[in-house]
Amino acid sequence: MISPTQVYLVTGFTDMRKSINGLSVIVCDQLERDPMSKAWFVFCNKQRDKLKILFWDTNGFWLYYRRLEQGRFQWPQYDETPSALHIEERQLQWLLSGLPVVNQTKHHRLRGLSVM
Repeated sequence: MISPTQVYLVTGFTDMRKSINGLSVIVCDQLERDPMSKAWFVFCNKQRDKLKILFWDTNGFWLYYRRLEQGRFQWPQYDETPSALHIEERQLQWLLSGLPVVNQTKHHRLRGLSVM
């Protein structure tokens, strides 16, 4: 599995009957993004117990599917119209672990520091 350069949560809820072609159309038409970029696109169903992750790798698409037997994903609440919420890879790991992607207690990344 390759690491994503960017991760986007597709806000709202997605019909999980959609496969690669249907999800790619959402990415192109509604999000106005390139599904063949190095980004991962994460979709969730209305019951919040299923996720699909779509991404392009070299010469074809990957489609990961995760179904929870118990519990729900902490999917952020947004409008019905899908949009792309940019998150970090670690936030995706939080989501897959049952945590919210917006965690107020996380340490913020420090940049531009130097050691004297």
